[in-house]
Formats: sequence, C-alpha cells, structure tokens
Amino acid sequence: MNEVPVTARINGEEWSGRVEPRLLLSDFLRGTLGLTGTHVGCEHGVCGACTVRFDGDPVRACLMFAVQIDGHVVETVEGLTPDIEGGVAAASDLHPIQRAFHEAHALQCGFCTPGILMTIAAFLETTPDPSEAEIRSALAGHLCRCTGYHNIVIAVRRAADLSRGDPTAVADEDTGP
Repeated sequence: MNEVPVTARINGEEWSGRVEPRLLLSDFLRGTLGLTGTHVGCEHGVCGACTVRFDGDPVRACLMFAVQIDGHVVETVEGLTPDIEGGVAAASDLHPIQRAFHEAHALQCGFCTPGILMTIAAFLETTPDPSEAEIRSALAGHLCRCTGYHNIVIAVRRAADLSRGDPTAVADEDTGP
C-alpha cells in the first residue's frame, strides 16, 4: 500500500494518520472516521448530499481525495452541534440552522439535509440577512426529492434570524404541509 501521511483539523480536533491517495474524502469521513452524517448520493458532485466545509467553504466530499485535506480544516454536519450526552439533543442544544430546520419542518427523509446544512452554514456567514432569491440560489446545488423546498427556504430565513439574535422572526409563518 502506498499510504500517505495526512494531518488535518476535523470538526475542531486534530487528526493524523495515513490514507491511500485514491481514497475519496467522503469514504474517508464515513469509513475511517465514522462520520456518517456525510451522505453519499450521486458520487458525481451533482446532488450535494456529501457537502462538507473545507477551510470554511462548502465542497463536495465525493469529488475530493482524503489526501487533499492535509494541512486544512474540515467540518462535517457532526461538527455543527457539540457531543450530546446520550446521543439525543434538545432543541436548545442544536445549532441555529438545525433548530430552524426542525421548527420549520424543513426535512423529510433527511438524506439531503446534512449537505444543505453545511452549505447554509457557510452561506449565512457571508449573507446574514438573505433574500428569498439569495436563499434559493444558495440551495441550487442541492437536490431534495422529498420537499418542494418551500419549508427549506423558510428554515434558512429562520436560521438567519436566529443567528442574528432574533428568535421571534418568522416563527409564526405557515410551515405546514
């Protein structure tokens, strides 16, 4: 085996080890590190399910090799919320984006959700008060087969409000089916 040494900061913790040069980042995160929140959908970078943050920017983990993270920072959906005792988080323990998605019923099967959350986390850092058009543009690289995106857009708006410290904005907006 031609394994290569890699050191990276993953979800706030240093990781060092050896990986095969051909190992995809998505397979490394899921198989080697057990970070199964990074979902693998199309394996062509089209669906967005495998989106993680690489040095703060959303990237498709199925299009990167694990060796490319050497010296970099990677954040997965598991990094949004700190470890919760017993594995179940109260709504108050969730990241504002996760909380907003829960409150707005913005997920159904949840397969696409981790990738969307990682994209939106980066998006809201640069666009703290987005318009609906900006939200839809940010979501354009993600495929969700269960929703019509309506509640996802509402959830992103709610997450923006929560992140800015406005816990009441859009809370009473219609989020029903």
